[in-house]
Amino acid sequence: MPLKAENKKRCYDSAADYFTSAKFFIYLGHALSTWGDRMWHFAVAVFLVELYGNSLLLTAVYGLVVAASVLLLGAIIGDWVDKSARLKVARTSLIVQNSAVILCGILLMVVFLCKVQLVSLFNGWLLTVCYILVISIANVANLASTATAITIQRDWIVVVAGEDRSRLADMNATVRRIDQLTNILAPLAVGQIITFSSPMAGCGFIVGWNLCSMCLEYFLLWKVYQMTPALAIKTGQKEDEQALKQLNIQKVLEAVQKPSESSELVSGVAIASSVEKKNGCCYNITQPFRTLRDGWVAYYNQPIFFAGMGLAFLYMTVLGFDCITTGFAYNQGLNGSILSLLMGASAISGILGTMAFTWIRKRCGLVRTGFIAGMAQISCLALCVVSVFMPGSPLDLTVSPFQGLTSHLMGDSSLPEANPTTGHSLITQTHSFINGSTSAYEIEEMKPQVVSYLSVSFLFAGVIAARVGLWSFDLTVTQLIQENVIESERGVINGVQNSMNYLLDLLHYIMVILAPNPEAFGLLVIISVSFVVMGHMMYFKYAYKTLRSRLFLCFSSDPKNEIDSGGEGLSDKV
Repeated sequence: MPLKAENKKRCYDSAADYFTSAKFFIYLGHALSTWGDRMWHFAVAVFLVELYGNSLLLTAVYGLVVAASVLLLGAIIGDWVDKSARLKVARTSLIVQNSAVILCGILLMVVFLCKVQLVSLFNGWLLTVCYILVISIANVANLASTATAITIQRDWIVVVAGEDRSRLADMNATVRRIDQLTNILAPLAVGQIITFSSPMAGCGFIVGWNLCSMCLEYFLLWKVYQMTPALAIKTGQKEDEQALKQLNIQKVLEAVQKPSESSELVSGVAIASSVEKKNGCCYNITQPFRTLRDGWVAYYNQPIFFAGMGLAFLYMTVLGFDCITTGFAYNQGLNGSILSLLMGASAISGILGTMAFTWIRKRCGLVRTGFIAGMAQISCLALCVVSVFMPGSPLDLTVSPFQGLTSHLMGDSSLPEANPTTGHSLITQTHSFINGSTSAYEIEEMKPQVVSYLSVSFLFAGVIAARVGLWSFDLTVTQLIQENVIESERGVINGVQNSMNYLLDLLHYIMVILAPNPEAFGLLVIISVSFVVMGHMMYFKYAYKTLRSRLFLCFSSDPKNEIDSGGEGLSDKV
């Protein structure tokens, strides 16, 4: 009996230690942050469609502005993260992000309430200004969210994990599991509020959530900061301060030793300061451009350059659960209930991928984990390529891939936009599916006469199965960047990596705009798989060079010396 009580006390103490640890506070803060982000990203697209007469124009403009902003400012945001104190970065980005969402939500509520009056004022220009403000403020919120993700997920986690790379891998995997869960549950929650209440109620709920979440998130970050003294020290800042102090001491000693030259020194300093004042304006104006250039150059010179590029290339794909894939699935006769089940299966597959990452890494090492994950993803995506040629596939090489785009631009309704059995392009299908503007009769008319579900079954089987390899590979590259990039460049390198990801993601949307017909979706699938293969080939090149260099070091140095670079023992060196 005493032994049982002692075991119970140990379990209680271990649970209490876990729930009061810095690691748990980071998980809880990340869960609150991502829940708010996912709700907002889902809701703002719905709100913009609702406001602009059930058109996707504002949503497309918002997506383009967000992608372009991160692409241009990613390196600058990362550089600011590197050069500022950790708590200051986390506090500023958190306050800016949540304040922008709150302000944008209030503005949307005003527009929903007074839209009729705004249309009549100044010939509708006031309403247009409101749309511009909504998109601009939402873009500021997204940029602040990017800064938060860089500083917490790419920097704080590394410091909290310390030198324990297994702990770092577990923390990265847990953060990804939280991402997967919130990506499904948060849009579902706010979607129910919007559907069964009103967009106004959805805006009010998001505003209230961000107001409460902002205070709680900052409290959790402050607790983590207090519990981890290493967060108060930044390598680059410490070295700069020491160098500046040493330089000031040296100047004072020189002035004391050479009093006769003091007048010349003063005059020289005056001339130098006047020159700096003249050039200061131009220097400050060009500073962001130099930061952008230096960031991309630093990214290119990193040893993990090919690994990062490999991850970015995976964003150039239509084989994900975004609006494009949803529109195609709807075109192939799948209803909303089946699609929701498929999205749930995709989330479970992603969680399994995070578990597989930790298991494989412990046995094969970090670099080999990326290789195995890449081979697994490519093998699963082979099913998607097979689906293009299976019965039920809408692939028709006799129809021009650009025909739907041409008909939209020319406004010629006589040109066929898509499958003759449906008469609707992928863009039209996605539009109707998102905003729910079509009636039940129109929905039945738009559904194609599906000959076979074999093709779409193979497609989604490949997409869902590939998520295991995808998320294992994502975690591998994330930890490679965390371990191999020096602390003083961690922010700018991750900022450039985000820019690369957004660039390839933007290109995949442009690809769909150029070929919007379901008949061309098979070609988009083949192009997507080709980019995924090219991305993994880049990683394979990085892995080959890394493992070869470690093999050389292993045989040219003392065998007793262990060179651990993300793996366990000699298994990751040879």
